[in-house]
Amino acid sequence: MMALIVSNLPALQVALPIIAAPFCLILGRGAWAWALATIVSFVTFAISLVLFASVYDGSIISYHMGGWAPPIGIEYRVDIVNAFVLLIVSGVAALVLPYAYRSVADEIPADRQPIFYTAFLLCVAGLLGVTITGDAFNVFVFLEISSLSTYALVASGAWRNKRALTASYNYLIMGTVGATFFVIGIGMLYMITGTLNMADLAVRIADHGDSSTLHMGFVFILIGIGLKLAMFPLHLWLPNAYSFAPSAVTAFLAATATKVAVYVMLRFMFTVLGFDFEFQADTLKLVVFPLAVAAMFAASLVAIFQDDLKRMLAYSSIAQIGYILLGLAFLTHTGLLASIVHLFNHAVTKGALFMVAGCFVLSTGTSSISSLRGVGRDMPWTAAAFVAGGFSLIGLPLTVGFISKWYLVQAALELGWWPVALLIMASSLLAIIYVWRVVEAVYLQPAPEGITRKEAPLSMLVPAWILVGLSIWFGVSASLTTTAASRAADALIGQSQILWQE
Repeated sequence: MMALIVSNLPALQVALPIIAAPFCLILGRGAWAWALATIVSFVTFAISLVLFASVYDGSIISYHMGGWAPPIGIEYRVDIVNAFVLLIVSGVAALVLPYAYRSVADEIPADRQPIFYTAFLLCVAGLLGVTITGDAFNVFVFLEISSLSTYALVASGAWRNKRALTASYNYLIMGTVGATFFVIGIGMLYMITGTLNMADLAVRIADHGDSSTLHMGFVFILIGIGLKLAMFPLHLWLPNAYSFAPSAVTAFLAATATKVAVYVMLRFMFTVLGFDFEFQADTLKLVVFPLAVAAMFAASLVAIFQDDLKRMLAYSSIAQIGYILLGLAFLTHTGLLASIVHLFNHAVTKGALFMVAGCFVLSTGTSSISSLRGVGRDMPWTAAAFVAGGFSLIGLPLTVGFISKWYLVQAALELGWWPVALLIMASSLLAIIYVWRVVEAVYLQPAPEGITRKEAPLSMLVPAWILVGLSIWFGVSASLTTTAASRAADALIGQSQILWQE
């Protein structure tokens, strides 16, 4: 029996949250729905750990749905690359749900909470499905499952602020445009090859050779995924979505959704479309590279002038996505390693910071920075968590943010691009400014008279501090994450025929 369960773990990774989602609605009570969702999230995290351990040595798990072998059947394919991302998604979900118990109870009416947890599990299932599937059209299907549930999750913030409805609608429009571009690109690849299995696509595209249809398919996929991952300047949906969504939703999405979209870009660029043609490499160098640098500075500059903490962190996320894309554009092993390790590092850092923002919302009723004056005296543990997470966001030594930027700078210097290395360090200085604005308000400005603010409950503080602890632990001892990222980079480079730079 146990052997049967273990052999079906790839399918259970996605099936469990999908099956559990409607039961959250059937249970009809928020506490019961939360309990079921939390149990499922911990089970999916345990499955991710088993899968990650199974492929850490470089092996590959191929699971054939219904016993139908690919390319005819749908394949779930796990290697070190997507196992790393599965671990991020399921791990963050397992921390966000305990955090959500008090946060959601404060921000969403009790009769709507079962619907919330149903949508949350569907979002988790969609993100896990996108990551684990080896079928290109399945990626689109799971992207839509995660996107549709995300629109509902963002809209659920309307109980606190009605602008969540317009934020959700704008997200829906932009997400639909992105999904349309993506599926058109998939259609063009299918027109050329007659297959949707990603491993088979890679072989047939290499045999087919260069063509204008292939170029257009690549461009459509790049734009579609660029919208999903909020690549500058296709990021317009993100600030409002993160600002007005419930705090638990923002923490989860900021740590996972864009990371999964980056994974899809990695998978299609270097595995499916890893052909030895100049067009793709030129696109990375001439389009993605300057947009990544622009994101690092433009988004950080906008973040400096925000008064809303969640909105400030949202623009910071756009800048961090710029760092990830910059590593890809280097087209070197070190650059790719930096991008992959930053998927994890940014997930734990920004997840922690958005959790802290939710703690402030619970205690003060708002995420306005000006309303946080002197709150460090009333909420010392919450404020300290923000400072620690802010250090990682800046990239100070002994934090995961430093590890990411160290490898990015190293990748730039390996190519002799010292001006780019200077730009990476200069953009970090901008992070100091907007993080300091919050620290100044929290610790140095006087608290309003006659207002008492209580420390956040342990159910919210503990998950936030776990992520803060991870950001410090893997900043001090980064061997596990950097080794996994290096092996993932090796796997992607080995699957690609792109002319990689030495």
